[in-house]
Amino acid sequence: MSNLSPSSFTVPDGFTLHTENTSHILMPSNNEAFLNPVQEFNRDLSVAAIRVWSEELNRTKEERWKRSRERNLKKAEKMSAPERKRSKVEGASSTAAAKAEDAADATSDPATRAKEPEYRPHKIVILEALSATGLRSIRYANEIPLVRYVIANDLSSSATEAMRRNVELNGLGNNTVTDDAESQGKVRVNEGDARALMYSHSPERSRVDVVDLDPYGTAAPFIDAAVQCLSDGGLLCVTCTDLSVLATNNYPEKCYSNYGGISVKAEYSHEAALRLVLHAISTSAARYGRYIQPLLSLSIDFYVRLFVRVQTAPIEVKKVASKTSVYYVCASCQSFYEQPLGRMTEKVNDRSGNTNILFKTHAGPPVSEKCPECGSSLHIAGPMWNGPIHDSQFVGEILEHLECNEEKYGTSTRMKGMLTVAKEELGAPFYFTPSRVASFFHCTCPSLDEVSSALLHAGHQVSRSHAAPGSLKTTAPRRDLHDVYRTWVKTHPVKIEKVPPNSPVRVLLQKEPSFEANFTSHPLTVTQASKVKLVRYQQNPTPNWGPATKAESGTKRKRHDKDE
Repeated sequence: MSNLSPSSFTVPDGFTLHTENTSHILMPSNNEAFLNPVQEFNRDLSVAAIRVWSEELNRTKEERWKRSRERNLKKAEKMSAPERKRSKVEGASSTAAAKAEDAADATSDPATRAKEPEYRPHKIVILEALSATGLRSIRYANEIPLVRYVIANDLSSSATEAMRRNVELNGLGNNTVTDDAESQGKVRVNEGDARALMYSHSPERSRVDVVDLDPYGTAAPFIDAAVQCLSDGGLLCVTCTDLSVLATNNYPEKCYSNYGGISVKAEYSHEAALRLVLHAISTSAARYGRYIQPLLSLSIDFYVRLFVRVQTAPIEVKKVASKTSVYYVCASCQSFYEQPLGRMTEKVNDRSGNTNILFKTHAGPPVSEKCPECGSSLHIAGPMWNGPIHDSQFVGEILEHLECNEEKYGTSTRMKGMLTVAKEELGAPFYFTPSRVASFFHCTCPSLDEVSSALLHAGHQVSRSHAAPGSLKTTAPRRDLHDVYRTWVKTHPVKIEKVPPNSPVRVLLQKEPSFEANFTSHPLTVTQASKVKLVRYQQNPTPNWGPATKAESGTKRKRHDKDE
Protein backbone atom coordinates (compact mmCIF):
# COMPACT_ATOMS: atom_id res chain seq x y z
CA MET A 1 0.00 0.00 0.00
CA SER A 2 1.35 3.44 -0.84
CA ASN A 3 1.85 6.08 1.83
CA LEU A 4 -1.43 7.92 2.41
CA SER A 5 -1.96 11.54 3.35
CA PRO A 6 -4.57 12.31 6.01
CA SER A 7 -6.77 14.09 3.46
CA SER A 8 -6.93 11.05 1.17
CA PHE A 9 -7.69 8.54 3.91
CA THR A 10 -11.07 7.91 5.51
CA VAL A 11 -10.74 7.22 9.22
CA PRO A 12 -12.78 4.13 10.20
CA ASP A 13 -15.39 4.36 12.94
CA GLY A 14 -13.97 3.86 16.41
CA PHE A 15 -10.55 5.25 15.45
CA THR A 16 -8.80 8.60 15.47
CA LEU A 17 -5.92 9.56 13.18
CA HIS A 18 -2.74 10.67 14.95
CA THR A 19 -0.07 12.36 12.82
CA GLU A 20 3.51 12.97 13.90
CA ASN A 21 5.88 14.45 11.35
CA THR A 22 5.36 12.34 8.18
CA SER A 23 3.93 9.29 9.96
CA HIS A 24 0.27 8.50 10.61
CA ILE A 25 -1.29 5.95 12.95
CA LEU A 26 -4.84 4.93 13.79
CA MET A 27 -5.65 5.08 17.48
CA PRO A 28 -8.60 2.94 18.70
CA SER A 29 -11.09 4.52 21.07
CA ASN A 30 -10.41 1.79 23.65
CA ASN A 31 -6.98 1.54 25.33
CA GLU A 32 -5.63 -1.38 23.25
CA ALA A 33 -2.17 0.07 22.58
CA PHE A 34 -0.19 2.64 24.53
CA LEU A 35 0.72 6.00 23.01
CA ASN A 36 1.76 9.14 24.88
CA PRO A 37 1.67 12.22 22.59
CA VAL A 38 3.90 14.08 25.07
CA GLN A 39 6.72 11.68 24.16
CA GLU A 40 7.08 13.39 20.79
CA PHE A 41 10.23 15.05 22.14
CA ASN A 42 11.61 11.61 23.02
CA ARG A 43 10.85 10.31 19.53
CA ASP A 44 12.25 13.41 17.79
CA LEU A 45 15.44 13.15 19.83
CA SER A 46 15.75 9.42 19.08
CA VAL A 47 15.32 9.92 15.34
CA ALA A 48 18.00 12.62 15.31
CA ALA A 49 20.44 10.66 17.51
CA ILE A 50 20.12 7.39 15.58
CA ARG A 51 20.38 9.21 12.25
CA VAL A 52 23.60 10.99 13.29
CA TRP A 53 25.01 7.78 14.77
CA SER A 54 24.22 5.78 11.60
CA GLU A 55 25.91 8.39 9.41
CA GLU A 56 28.98 8.33 11.67
CA LEU A 57 29.05 4.51 11.51
CA ASN A 58 28.72 4.62 7.72
CA ARG A 59 31.64 7.08 7.44
CA THR A 60 33.81 4.81 9.60
CA LYS A 61 33.01 1.76 7.47
CA GLU A 62 33.62 3.72 4.25
CA GLU A 63 37.04 4.88 5.46
CA ARG A 64 37.89 1.29 6.41
CA TRP A 65 36.77 0.10 2.96
CA LYS A 66 38.92 2.73 1.24
CA ARG A 67 41.99 1.80 3.29
CA SER A 68 41.50 -1.86 2.40
CA ARG A 69 41.11 -0.91 -1.26
CA GLU A 70 44.33 1.12 -1.20
CA ARG A 71 46.24 -1.77 0.40
CA ASN A 72 45.07 -4.13 -2.33
CA LEU A 73 46.11 -1.66 -5.03
CA LYS A 74 49.58 -1.26 -3.51
CA LYS A 75 50.03 -5.03 -3.39
CA ALA A 76 48.97 -5.25 -7.03
CA GLU A 77 51.46 -2.60 -8.09
CA LYS A 78 54.33 -4.45 -6.41
CA MET A 79 53.52 -7.71 -8.20
CA SER A 80 54.63 -8.07 -11.82
CA ALA A 81 52.23 -9.44 -14.45
CA PRO A 82 54.00 -12.87 -14.76
CA GLU A 83 53.94 -13.23 -10.97
CA ARG A 84 50.21 -12.56 -10.84
CA LYS A 85 49.58 -15.03 -13.63
CA ARG A 86 51.80 -17.71 -12.07
CA SER A 87 50.13 -17.19 -8.66
CA LYS A 88 46.72 -17.60 -10.19
CA VAL A 89 47.67 -20.74 -12.18
CA GLU A 90 49.44 -22.43 -9.29
CA GLY A 91 46.60 -21.59 -6.94
CA ALA A 92 48.93 -20.23 -4.29
CA SER A 93 47.08 -17.66 -2.20
CA SER A 94 44.32 -17.75 -4.79
CA THR A 95 42.09 -15.26 -3.03
CA ALA A 96 44.83 -12.68 -2.49
CA ALA A 97 46.19 -13.20 -5.99
CA ALA A 98 42.78 -12.76 -7.54
CA LYS A 99 42.23 -9.54 -5.61
CA ALA A 100 45.66 -8.28 -6.60
CA GLU A 101 45.12 -9.12 -10.26
CA ASP A 102 41.72 -7.43 -10.31
CA ALA A 103 43.17 -4.35 -8.65
CA ALA A 104 46.10 -4.19 -11.10
CA ASP A 105 43.82 -4.66 -14.11
CA ALA A 106 41.57 -1.89 -12.79
CA THR A 107 44.51 0.53 -12.79
CA SER A 108 45.77 -0.44 -16.27
CA ASP A 109 42.66 -1.12 -18.34
CA PRO A 110 40.48 2.00 -18.95
CA ALA A 111 37.42 -0.14 -19.71
CA THR A 112 37.79 -2.03 -16.45
CA ARG A 113 38.60 1.13 -14.53
CA ALA A 114 35.11 2.39 -15.27
CA LYS A 115 33.71 -0.69 -13.54
CA GLU A 116 35.67 -0.19 -10.34
CA PRO A 117 33.74 -1.38 -7.27
CA GLU A 118 31.96 1.37 -5.40
CA TYR A 119 31.31 1.52 -1.70
CA ARG A 120 27.79 0.51 -0.79
CA PRO A 121 26.42 2.48 2.20
CA HIS A 122 25.99 0.42 5.36
CA LYS A 123 22.30 0.00 6.22
CA ILE A 124 21.39 -0.57 9.86
CA VAL A 125 18.86 -2.88 11.50
CA ILE A 126 16.87 -1.46 14.44
CA LEU A 127 15.07 -3.58 17.02
CA GLU A 128 12.34 -1.85 19.02
CA ALA A 129 11.59 -4.31 21.77
CA LEU A 130 8.36 -2.73 23.08
CA SER A 131 6.62 -1.01 20.18
CA ALA A 132 2.97 -0.61 21.30
CA THR A 133 1.35 1.31 18.40
CA GLY A 134 4.51 1.10 16.25
CA LEU A 135 4.73 4.88 15.80
CA ARG A 136 8.40 5.02 16.82
CA SER A 137 9.37 2.18 14.45
CA ILE A 138 7.41 3.78 11.61
CA ARG A 139 9.18 7.09 12.17
CA TYR A 140 12.57 5.35 12.17
CA ALA A 141 11.77 3.67 8.85
CA ASN A 142 10.45 6.90 7.32
CA GLU A 143 12.99 9.42 8.59
CA ILE A 144 16.38 7.67 8.88
CA PRO A 145 17.86 7.16 5.37
CA LEU A 146 20.35 4.42 6.34
CA VAL A 147 17.74 2.05 7.83
CA ARG A 148 17.58 -1.40 6.24
CA TYR A 149 14.57 -2.48 8.28
CA VAL A 150 13.05 -2.15 11.75
CA ILE A 151 11.86 -5.05 13.92
CA ALA A 152 8.80 -3.86 15.86
CA ASN A 153 7.94 -6.22 18.72
CA ASP A 154 5.27 -6.38 21.39
CA LEU A 155 3.88 -9.12 23.63
CA SER A 156 0.30 -7.89 23.33
CA SER A 157 -1.77 -9.31 20.47
CA SER A 158 -3.90 -6.14 20.36
CA ALA A 159 -0.73 -4.02 20.09
CA THR A 160 0.72 -6.10 17.24
CA GLU A 161 -2.64 -5.93 15.46
CA ALA A 162 -2.52 -2.13 15.78
CA MET A 163 1.08 -2.14 14.56
CA ARG A 164 0.28 -4.12 11.42
CA ARG A 165 -2.59 -1.75 10.69
CA ASN A 166 -0.36 1.30 11.12
CA VAL A 167 2.58 -0.16 9.19
CA GLU A 168 0.25 -0.95 6.29
CA LEU A 169 -1.22 2.56 6.48
CA ASN A 170 2.25 4.05 6.00
CA GLY A 171 3.17 1.66 3.17
CA LEU A 172 6.09 0.09 5.05
CA GLY A 173 5.01 -3.53 5.45
CA ASN A 174 4.51 -6.77 3.59
CA ASN A 175 2.41 -9.30 5.47
CA THR A 176 3.11 -12.04 2.92
CA VAL A 177 5.25 -14.83 4.35
CA THR A 178 8.29 -15.23 2.09
CA ASP A 179 11.81 -16.61 2.25
CA ASP A 180 13.19 -13.47 0.63
CA ALA A 181 14.41 -11.30 3.52
CA GLU A 182 14.46 -8.13 1.43
CA SER A 183 10.79 -8.39 0.47
CA GLN A 184 9.45 -8.60 4.04
CA GLY A 185 8.90 -4.86 4.38
CA LYS A 186 10.81 -2.06 6.04
CA VAL A 187 8.96 -2.50 9.35
CA ARG A 188 8.61 -6.14 10.42
CA VAL A 189 6.11 -6.81 13.18
CA ASN A 190 6.80 -9.55 15.71
CA GLU A 191 4.57 -10.74 18.55
CA GLY A 192 6.47 -12.24 21.44
CA ASP A 193 8.50 -11.75 24.58
CA ALA A 194 11.03 -8.96 24.09
CA ARG A 195 13.77 -10.78 26.01
CA ALA A 196 13.33 -14.00 24.05
CA LEU A 197 13.49 -12.03 20.79
CA MET A 198 16.68 -10.23 21.81
CA TYR A 199 18.34 -13.41 23.08
CA SER A 200 17.55 -15.03 19.71
CA HIS A 201 19.61 -12.24 18.09
CA SER A 202 22.61 -12.73 20.42
CA PRO A 203 24.61 -14.98 18.01
CA GLU A 204 27.16 -12.79 16.23
CA ARG A 205 25.67 -13.21 12.75
CA SER A 206 22.16 -12.35 13.96
CA ARG A 207 22.99 -9.20 15.92
CA VAL A 208 21.31 -5.87 15.24
CA ASP A 209 22.80 -2.38 15.07
CA VAL A 210 20.37 -0.50 17.32
CA VAL A 211 18.16 -1.64 20.21
CA ASP A 212 15.49 0.71 21.54
CA LEU A 213 13.98 0.01 24.97
CA ASP A 214 11.04 2.26 25.83
CA PRO A 215 8.94 0.34 28.38
CA TYR A 216 6.14 1.47 30.65
CA GLY A 217 8.24 1.74 33.83
CA THR A 218 11.71 0.31 34.25
CA ALA A 219 13.93 -1.08 31.46
CA ALA A 220 15.96 -3.16 33.95
CA PRO A 221 14.53 -6.61 32.96
CA PHE A 222 15.53 -6.05 29.31
CA ILE A 223 19.06 -4.67 29.65
CA ASP A 224 20.89 -8.01 29.86
CA ALA A 225 19.33 -9.30 26.63
CA ALA A 226 19.82 -5.93 24.90
CA VAL A 227 23.59 -5.68 25.47
CA GLN A 228 24.04 -9.20 24.06
CA CYS A 229 22.11 -8.75 20.81
CA LEU A 230 23.92 -5.58 19.74
CA SER A 231 26.67 -5.71 17.14
CA ASP A 232 30.09 -4.38 18.15
CA GLY A 233 29.82 -0.60 18.36
CA GLY A 234 26.02 -0.80 18.33
CA LEU A 235 23.71 1.80 19.85
CA LEU A 236 21.50 1.10 22.87
CA CYS A 237 18.64 3.55 23.50
CA VAL A 238 17.00 3.25 26.93
CA THR A 239 14.02 4.99 28.55
CA CYS A 240 13.06 4.55 32.20
CA THR A 241 9.94 6.23 33.57
CA ASP A 242 10.18 4.93 37.17
CA LEU A 243 11.66 8.13 38.62
CA SER A 244 9.75 7.54 41.85
CA VAL A 245 12.30 4.74 42.33
CA LEU A 246 15.35 6.26 40.62
CA ALA A 247 15.15 9.89 41.73
CA THR A 248 13.86 9.60 45.30
CA ASN A 249 14.86 7.67 48.38
CA ASN A 250 11.36 6.26 48.94
CA TYR A 251 12.15 2.79 47.56
CA PRO A 252 15.89 2.10 48.05
CA GLU A 253 15.34 -1.67 48.06
CA LYS A 254 13.52 -1.50 44.71
CA CYS A 255 16.20 0.73 43.22
CA TYR A 256 18.90 -1.72 44.27
CA SER A 257 17.07 -4.75 42.90
CA ASN A 258 16.46 -3.02 39.55
CA TYR A 259 19.70 -1.11 39.02
CA GLY A 260 22.24 -2.50 41.50
CA GLY A 261 22.56 0.75 43.45
CA ILE A 262 20.86 2.95 46.05
CA SER A 263 19.25 6.22 44.93
CA VAL A 264 20.09 9.68 46.27
CA LYS A 265 17.91 11.95 48.40
CA ALA A 266 19.25 15.32 47.26
CA GLU A 267 18.54 18.10 44.77
CA TYR A 268 20.79 16.32 42.20
CA SER A 269 18.77 13.09 42.37
CA HIS A 270 17.85 13.30 38.66
CA GLU A 271 21.49 13.17 37.61
CA ALA A 272 22.03 10.31 40.06
CA ALA A 273 19.14 8.51 38.31
CA LEU A 274 21.04 8.71 35.01
CA ARG A 275 24.20 7.40 36.63
CA LEU A 276 22.34 4.49 38.24
CA VAL A 277 20.94 3.39 34.86
CA LEU A 278 24.40 3.74 33.26
CA HIS A 279 25.79 1.58 36.07
CA ALA A 280 23.18 -1.11 35.37
CA ILE A 281 24.02 -1.10 31.64
CA SER A 282 27.78 -1.04 32.28
CA THR A 283 27.78 -4.02 34.66
CA SER A 284 25.48 -6.04 32.38
CA ALA A 285 27.77 -5.40 29.40
CA ALA A 286 30.94 -6.17 31.39
CA ARG A 287 29.74 -9.74 32.03
CA TYR A 288 30.10 -10.42 28.31
CA GLY A 289 33.44 -8.65 27.76
CA ARG A 290 31.78 -5.44 26.59
CA TYR A 291 31.99 -1.85 27.76
CA ILE A 292 29.84 1.24 27.28
CA GLN A 293 30.42 4.78 26.06
CA PRO A 294 27.59 7.16 27.05
CA LEU A 295 26.82 9.41 24.08
CA LEU A 296 23.85 11.34 25.46
CA SER A 297 22.04 10.97 28.81
CA LEU A 298 19.10 13.23 29.57
CA SER A 299 16.65 13.68 32.41
CA ILE A 300 13.41 14.81 30.77
CA ASP A 301 10.04 15.55 32.39
CA PHE A 302 8.99 12.29 34.10
CA TYR A 303 11.64 9.96 32.58
CA VAL A 304 15.31 9.51 31.66
CA ARG A 305 16.53 8.80 28.13
CA LEU A 306 20.01 7.45 27.38
CA PHE A 307 21.96 6.73 24.19
CA VAL A 308 24.91 4.40 24.82
CA ARG A 309 27.45 2.84 22.45
CA VAL A 310 28.30 -0.78 23.35
CA GLN A 311 31.69 -2.13 22.27
CA THR A 312 33.85 -5.20 22.89
CA ALA A 313 37.34 -4.81 24.41
CA PRO A 314 38.67 -6.80 27.40
CA ILE A 315 41.10 -4.04 28.46
CA GLU A 316 38.25 -1.51 28.68
CA VAL A 317 36.15 -3.92 30.76
CA LYS A 318 38.93 -3.90 33.37
CA LYS A 319 38.39 -0.14 33.78
CA VAL A 320 34.73 -0.51 34.79
CA ALA A 321 35.50 -0.73 38.54
CA SER A 322 37.40 2.56 38.35
CA LYS A 323 34.42 4.19 36.62
CA THR A 324 32.07 3.08 39.40
CA SER A 325 31.72 4.84 42.76
CA VAL A 326 29.79 4.86 46.01
CA TYR A 327 28.88 8.31 47.35
CA TYR A 328 28.55 9.46 50.95
CA VAL A 329 25.84 12.13 50.91
CA CYS A 330 25.17 14.56 53.78
CA ALA A 331 21.58 14.57 55.00
CA SER A 332 21.69 18.33 55.71
CA CYS A 333 23.99 20.27 53.37
CA GLN A 334 23.95 17.61 50.61
CA SER A 335 27.74 17.55 50.33
CA PHE A 336 28.91 14.38 48.63
CA TYR A 337 32.14 12.43 48.94
CA GLU A 338 33.18 9.95 46.27
CA GLN A 339 34.53 6.46 46.97
CA PRO A 340 35.63 4.76 43.70
CA LEU A 341 35.56 0.96 43.77
CA GLY A 342 38.85 0.59 41.91
CA ARG A 343 41.86 2.59 40.79
CA MET A 344 44.25 2.49 37.86
CA THR A 345 47.97 3.18 38.00
CA GLU A 346 50.40 3.49 35.11
CA LYS A 347 53.82 1.84 35.25
CA VAL A 348 56.51 2.42 32.62
CA ASN A 349 58.68 -0.57 31.73
CA ASP A 350 62.35 0.41 32.14
CA ARG A 351 63.54 -1.78 29.29
CA SER A 352 60.88 -1.38 26.61
CA GLY A 353 59.51 2.03 27.62
CA ASN A 354 55.94 0.73 27.27
CA THR A 355 53.31 2.00 29.69
CA ASN A 356 51.34 -0.71 31.49
CA ILE A 357 48.08 -0.12 33.35
CA LEU A 358 47.75 -1.79 36.73
CA PHE A 359 44.34 -2.30 38.34
CA LYS A 360 44.09 -2.15 42.12
CA THR A 361 41.53 -1.73 44.89
CA HIS A 362 40.84 1.75 46.22
CA ALA A 363 41.50 2.87 49.78
CA GLY A 364 38.62 4.22 51.83
CA PRO A 365 36.42 5.54 53.27
CA PRO A 366 37.00 9.13 52.09
CA VAL A 367 35.31 10.70 55.18
CA SER A 368 34.43 9.91 58.77
CA GLU A 369 30.92 8.99 59.91
CA LYS A 370 29.86 12.68 60.08
CA CYS A 371 29.88 15.32 57.34
CA PRO A 372 33.13 17.35 57.51
CA GLU A 373 31.21 20.49 56.49
CA CYS A 374 28.22 20.59 58.85
CA GLY A 375 28.60 17.59 61.17
CA SER A 376 25.37 15.88 60.05
CA SER A 377 24.86 12.20 59.26
CA LEU A 378 25.97 10.70 55.97
CA HIS A 379 23.95 8.32 53.80
CA ILE A 380 25.35 5.90 51.24
CA ALA A 381 24.27 6.16 47.59
CA GLY A 382 25.30 3.95 44.69
CA PRO A 383 27.30 2.25 43.38
CA MET A 384 26.77 4.26 40.22
CA TRP A 385 28.60 5.46 37.09
CA ASN A 386 31.12 8.24 37.92
CA GLY A 387 32.35 9.09 34.40
CA PRO A 388 31.02 11.52 31.77
CA ILE A 389 27.36 11.08 30.83
CA HIS A 390 27.63 12.80 27.42
CA ASP A 391 29.99 12.74 24.43
CA SER A 392 30.30 16.43 23.49
CA GLN A 393 31.41 15.64 19.92
CA PHE A 394 28.38 13.43 19.31
CA VAL A 395 26.03 16.01 20.85
CA GLY A 396 27.62 18.67 18.62
CA GLU A 397 26.92 16.55 15.53
CA ILE A 398 23.25 16.25 16.53
CA LEU A 399 23.09 20.04 16.91
CA GLU A 400 24.62 20.50 13.43
CA HIS A 401 22.05 18.08 12.00
CA LEU A 402 19.29 19.96 13.82
CA GLU A 403 20.41 23.31 12.40
CA CYS A 404 20.01 21.95 8.85
CA ASN A 405 16.76 20.04 9.50
CA GLU A 406 14.91 22.18 12.03
CA GLU A 407 11.61 21.97 10.14
CA LYS A 408 11.59 18.15 10.38
CA TYR A 409 11.19 18.08 14.16
CA GLY A 410 8.14 19.41 15.97
CA THR A 411 10.11 19.92 19.19
CA SER A 412 13.25 21.38 17.57
CA THR A 413 13.33 24.46 19.85
CA ARG A 414 13.41 22.33 22.97
CA MET A 415 15.91 19.92 21.41
CA LYS A 416 18.26 22.77 20.57
CA GLY A 417 18.06 24.23 24.08
CA MET A 418 18.64 20.98 25.95
CA LEU A 419 21.37 19.70 23.60
CA THR A 420 23.29 23.00 23.75
CA VAL A 421 23.44 22.75 27.53
CA ALA A 422 24.34 19.02 27.40
CA LYS A 423 27.20 19.70 24.98
CA GLU A 424 28.91 22.06 27.45
CA GLU A 425 28.03 20.09 30.58
CA LEU A 426 30.96 18.92 32.70
CA GLY A 427 31.41 15.18 33.17
CA ALA A 428 31.99 15.45 36.92
CA PRO A 429 29.08 14.70 39.29
CA PHE A 430 26.84 16.47 40.52
CA TYR A 431 24.98 19.73 39.88
CA PHE A 432 23.74 22.26 42.44
CA THR A 433 21.43 25.29 42.43
CA PRO A 434 22.72 28.51 44.06
CA SER A 435 19.36 29.10 45.78
CA ARG A 436 19.49 25.67 47.47
CA VAL A 437 23.04 26.18 48.74
CA ALA A 438 22.05 29.64 49.97
CA SER A 439 19.26 28.02 51.99
CA PHE A 440 21.89 25.97 53.87
CA PHE A 441 23.45 29.28 55.02
CA HIS A 442 20.14 31.14 55.55
CA CYS A 443 21.54 33.94 53.39
CA THR A 444 20.38 35.89 50.37
CA CYS A 445 21.11 34.11 47.12
CA PRO A 446 23.89 35.33 44.80
CA SER A 447 23.15 35.27 41.08
CA LEU A 448 24.22 32.48 38.73
CA ASP A 449 26.82 34.79 37.20
CA GLU A 450 28.26 35.73 40.60
CA VAL A 451 28.59 32.11 41.77
CA SER A 452 30.06 31.02 38.42
CA SER A 453 32.53 33.92 38.38
CA ALA A 454 33.69 33.22 41.94
CA LEU A 455 34.39 29.57 41.13
CA LEU A 456 36.13 30.44 37.83
CA HIS A 457 38.35 33.04 39.54
CA ALA A 458 39.27 30.35 42.08
CA GLY A 459 40.60 28.16 39.25
CA HIS A 460 37.68 25.72 38.92
CA GLN A 461 35.61 24.78 35.88
CA VAL A 462 31.91 25.61 35.72
CA SER A 463 29.05 24.64 33.40
CA ARG A 464 25.27 24.53 33.32
CA SER A 465 23.33 21.29 33.82
CA HIS A 466 20.44 20.17 31.61
CA ALA A 467 18.76 18.33 34.49
CA ALA A 468 17.40 21.36 36.39
CA PRO A 469 16.73 25.01 35.51
CA GLY A 470 19.20 27.43 37.10
CA SER A 471 21.63 24.66 38.04
CA LEU A 472 25.44 24.62 37.82
CA LYS A 473 28.14 21.96 37.77
CA THR A 474 31.71 22.49 38.90
CA THR A 475 34.96 20.66 39.45
CA ALA A 476 35.31 22.44 42.82
CA PRO A 477 34.99 20.35 45.98
CA ARG A 478 32.06 21.16 48.24
CA ARG A 479 34.38 22.88 50.73
CA ASP A 480 35.38 25.47 48.07
CA LEU A 481 31.76 26.01 47.05
CA HIS A 482 30.84 26.68 50.67
CA ASP A 483 33.80 29.08 50.98
CA VAL A 484 32.28 31.13 48.16
CA TYR A 485 29.11 31.48 50.23
CA ARG A 486 31.08 32.24 53.41
CA THR A 487 32.72 35.12 51.56
CA TRP A 488 29.29 36.22 50.32
CA VAL A 489 27.88 36.19 53.85
CA LYS A 490 30.53 38.74 54.96
CA THR A 491 28.93 41.38 52.74
CA HIS A 492 25.41 40.01 53.07
CA PRO A 493 25.12 39.21 56.79
CA VAL A 494 22.90 36.52 58.24
CA LYS A 495 20.77 37.13 61.33
CA ILE A 496 22.53 34.54 63.43
CA GLU A 497 20.13 35.04 66.35
CA LYS A 498 17.39 33.48 64.27
CA VAL A 499 19.42 30.31 63.67
CA PRO A 500 18.74 27.48 66.19
CA PRO A 501 21.73 26.67 68.48
CA ASN A 502 22.25 23.10 67.29
CA SER A 503 21.50 23.78 63.64
CA PRO A 504 23.99 22.64 60.93
CA VAL A 505 23.70 26.20 59.62
CA ARG A 506 25.72 27.45 62.59
CA VAL A 507 28.49 24.93 61.86
CA LEU A 508 28.66 26.07 58.23
CA LEU A 509 28.77 29.77 59.21
CA GLN A 510 31.35 29.40 62.00
CA LYS A 511 34.05 28.15 59.62
CA GLU A 512 36.38 30.71 58.07
CA PRO A 513 36.77 30.60 54.26
CA SER A 514 40.12 29.31 52.99
CA PHE A 515 40.12 32.00 50.27
CA GLU A 516 38.35 35.24 49.48
CA ALA A 517 35.92 34.72 46.60
CA ASN A 518 35.99 37.20 43.73
CA PHE A 519 32.47 37.88 42.46
CA THR A 520 33.57 40.12 39.58
CA SER A 521 32.09 38.91 36.31
CA HIS A 522 34.38 36.37 34.61
CA PRO A 523 34.45 36.28 30.76
CA LEU A 524 33.98 32.49 30.68
CA THR A 525 30.56 32.74 32.30
CA VAL A 526 29.13 33.77 28.91
CA THR A 527 28.72 30.56 26.88
CA GLN A 528 26.33 29.24 24.27
CA ALA A 529 24.37 27.47 27.00
CA SER A 530 23.90 30.74 28.90
CA LYS A 531 22.66 32.47 25.73
CA VAL A 532 20.13 29.78 24.81
CA LYS A 533 16.79 29.86 26.57
CA LEU A 534 16.46 26.26 27.73
CA VAL A 535 12.95 25.00 26.99
CA ARG A 536 12.89 22.33 29.65
CA TYR A 537 9.15 21.62 29.83
CA GLN A 538 7.07 21.65 26.68
CA GLN A 539 3.67 23.30 26.65
CA ASN A 540 0.83 21.13 27.87
CA PRO A 541 -0.75 19.54 24.78
CA THR A 542 -3.76 18.28 26.75
CA PRO A 543 -5.22 18.94 30.21
CA ASN A 544 -3.62 16.88 33.02
CA TRP A 545 -0.94 15.47 30.73
CA GLY A 546 1.86 13.27 32.02
CA PRO A 547 2.51 9.53 32.20
CA ALA A 548 -0.55 7.97 30.57
CA THR A 549 -2.31 4.85 31.84
CA LYS A 550 -0.89 1.51 30.81
CA ALA A 551 -2.54 -0.15 27.82
CA GLU A 552 -4.68 -3.26 28.20
CA SER A 553 -2.30 -5.87 26.80
CA GLY A 554 -4.83 -8.59 26.09
CA THR A 555 -2.42 -11.27 27.37
CA LYS A 556 -4.61 -12.11 30.37
CA ARG A 557 -7.59 -12.54 28.09
CA LYS A 558 -5.56 -14.87 25.90
CA ARG A 559 -4.60 -17.06 28.88
CA HIS A 560 -8.23 -17.27 30.05
CA ASP A 561 -9.31 -18.35 26.58
CA LYS A 562 -6.75 -21.15 26.63
CA ASP A 563 -7.91 -22.30 30.06
CA GLU A 564 -11.48 -22.54 28.84
